[in-house]
Amino acid sequence: MPEFVYPPVIATARTMFKVLDLRFDIVGEEHVPRQGGAVLASNHIGYLDFVFAGFAARPAKRLVRFMAKESVFRHRVSGPLMRAMKHIPVDRVRGDQAFAPALDALRSGEIVGVFPEATISPSFTLRKFKSGAARMAQEAAVPLLPVALWGTQRLWTKGRKRELRRNHIPISIRIGAPLTAEPGESAAGLTERLRERVQELLEAAQSSYPDKPEKPEDAWWLPAHLGGTAPPPAGGLA
Repeated sequence: MPEFVYPPVIATARTMFKVLDLRFDIVGEEHVPRQGGAVLASNHIGYLDFVFAGFAARPAKRLVRFMAKESVFRHRVSGPLMRAMKHIPVDRVRGDQAFAPALDALRSGEIVGVFPEATISPSFTLRKFKSGAARMAQEAAVPLLPVALWGTQRLWTKGRKRELRRNHIPISIRIGAPLTAEPGESAAGLTERLRERVQELLEAAQSSYPDKPEKPEDAWWLPAHLGGTAPPPAGGLA
């Protein structure tokens, strides 16, 4: 079916990011499948992560159908857009209800976007991954595409004012080689491998990130283990 809404939304986002002069550094776009289903799994550090994770698939001319909390679909502005872009609503109380539509999308050759942490990480480190992404990939027999984002938290994240007028912020996107389940591998095992790979990609993005806080009060967007003032990770996970 023709895509009447998604491409204009992407074009609008690109225009906004050009006005802000965001400095994109995307590595690994060759790993995005040019056709066929895949589960794109990304870390989650800001409210705009679905936009930037979706950018990872644009060099391959692919659109990503993101799984997002159901309340976003009830909003009078975002709701019609989310439905028109064929994103998938998730009721956090009855999350399994979103499993079937996601599988249908994957089996029809779509890329489905998932944030396995299920919520933004205030520490900007990886939280524990839920197994849904791995279970979907296994059941639909499609690969898992690991993605790490860095810098997106500086624009808009939990507990901070939006900084959508800030210019020249670097945005790093790292895309890893697709993962597939080994024979007999459990969803838990595949989830752990996925998390390890996203962690590697995140560390690569952080180590090459060109900006450093100029003043101590500007260090809020860096995790504590990198010398920043972000809250420590919950449960000791890093």
